[in-house]
Amino acid sequence: MDKLVTDPATAVAVVRDGMTVATGGFGVCGIPAVLLQALADRGTADLTIVSNNCGLAGIGNSLLLENGQIRRLIASYVGENRELERQYLAGQVEIELNPQGTLAERLRAGGSGLAAFYTRTGVGTVVADGGLPIRYAPDGSVALASQPKPTETFDWDGTPTVFVREEALRADVALVRAWKGDTHGNLVFRKAARNFNPLCAMAAHVTIAEVEEVVPAGTLDPDAVHLPGAYVQAVLRLTPAQASLKGIERRTVRPAPDKEA
Repeated sequence: MDKLVTDPATAVAVVRDGMTVATGGFGVCGIPAVLLQALADRGTADLTIVSNNCGLAGIGNSLLLENGQIRRLIASYVGENRELERQYLAGQVEIELNPQGTLAERLRAGGSGLAAFYTRTGVGTVVADGGLPIRYAPDGSVALASQPKPTETFDWDGTPTVFVREEALRADVALVRAWKGDTHGNLVFRKAARNFNPLCAMAAHVTIAEVEEVVPAGTLDPDAVHLPGAYVQAVLRLTPAQASLKGIERRTVRPAPDKEA
């Protein structure tokens, strides 16, 4: 089945107000930048965004944030974005903070048919005990806080050990970016872009992928495929210009060598 779509606006038309959208990438590496720009242009509102972070000013998920399109952010890292800080403290956006590995596993569980899982991460902290501020009131008080999570003791290497139960995450739509893919939606991710993109795609009812290089079906070595096309409903072929636009979160360079040395 040919899953190619013609343009970003058509691709994101499936996203409606109030939906939960999982977006791939790590920092600004491997983010579905073209699809997120199209979603920002569309203006779809009241969204719950599931993503590792909220991007940087003017990049990625931050476009939705700056437009006031995000109601709740489910993420593991909330630094580097001043507008997110402002909206959160002003009570304009909710944040559900997760340990990074827990967020990844919640998405993986959602895509694997698991309702929940147990982990030691967060035991003995507000992650498990509750009390993390999710939404602030305009006066600075906590309007909504996280609730305590169920715990259970298991025999772990011969020692009774407490684990906290974390529920799986499911999304209505996932927006992901792949390095290479075919017309049937089989995808290959490059390096760090593989961290969250496949998990977001697995956890969603509908997955839309923007792909830097699209090849005919049957071209990819099956052993090289990171995400089977069964998880992908639409493929957007990026133009060379779109594929080359990749943000850098923090540029670090060495001092220029002394020419006289």
